[in-house]
Parts: sequence; C-alpha cells; structure tokens
Amino acid sequence: QAQLVESGGGLVQPGGSLRLSCAASGFSFSRYAMSWYRQALGKERELVAAITSAGGSSNYADSVKGRFTISGDNAKSTVYLQMNSLKPEDTAVYYCNAVRKTGWGPFEYWGQGTQVTVSS
Repeated sequence: QAQLVESGGGLVQPGGSLRLSCAASGFSFSRYAMSWYRQALGKERELVAAITSAGGSSNYADSVKGRFTISGDNAKSTVYLQMNSLKPEDTAVYYCNAVRKTGWGPFEYWGQGTQVTVSS
C-alpha cells in the first residue's frame, strides 16, 4: 500500500528554519515526481516546490524562491524541504505529493500533512 508520511513540522520564530521530511513506501519512489504543497487556513492548497523523478530539476513558488530548497534521496525514498528565513505567511499545513504519469493515467499519492507555524 502506497504511503507518504511527513514529519518535521512545528513552531518556529520568524527568521528561523525547519526541514520537512516525507518518507515514501509501497511504490517505486524514483519513478515519481515529488512536490510539496501547503494550505493555509481559509486558503486554497498551493504548490510550494517540486522536483522531477530524476532529481534533475526543481521549481519553486515565487513566494519561497531563495528561501526553500527541495531535495530527494532515492536510497531512502525520502524527499525533503529545507525552509530558511521563515515568515509568518509561511504558516500552513504542508503536504507531500507524489505523481507519475503513465499511458493508463496518472498515479498520485498524498501525505497526511504536517503543521508549520511561524510566530513569535
């Protein structure tokens, strides 16, 4: 059974750092593009960062460019999101996503989310 489990969220002061982890199991991690999304209270879920299945390229929302870094470890079937210079507006539930497009349609999995709160 495919599963994504996020960890690393918590409360941090503005300007601080956190590293989120997303451990995958039950599917071929290296074949999937991995992404981090977030959803703040009362807002729609938005894409934060994504990395290709080969790990060759990544892209970021404008709001986090230069502050967040996405990376993956195929040996550990884990994707990370390093978040630096955190701001109160980064407060949200962060979700891990895995997607693979095939001729039969996309295969997609979501984690349960981890809360990040940036506050003094």
